[in-house]
Amino acid sequence: MVDAFCATWKLVESENFDDYMKALGRERDQTTVIISLEGDKVVVRTQSTFKNTEISFKLGEEFDETTADDRNCKSTVSLEGDKLVHVQKWDGKETTFVREIKDGKMVMIIKQ
Repeated sequence: MVDAFCATWKLVESENFDDYMKALGRERDQTTVIISLEGDKVVVRTQSTFKNTEISFKLGEEFDETTADDRNCKSTVSLEGDKLVHVQKWDGKETTFVREIKDGKMVMIIKQ
């Protein structure tokens, strides 16, 4: 099912993204997300005017992630039904990104 996410996506709709960027002290910018499979790992490349990032992981396994704003997180990405759920944990805090495909577009919801 993760194959459905493997594509290049332009961020056109996101719940709570503007608030998330404001909390990071950043303006919303043009963001492109490229998701691919490389062997048994999922690779997510995020390209923006702020900073480009790349993470590589196995679904359901915790990994170390350094975010675009330089937070060091313990992260886990899992497939929950038709949703790709990315949980970041750091300093007793947690952020969850839920990605799903609606009408041929990827929609992301951010929960803090």
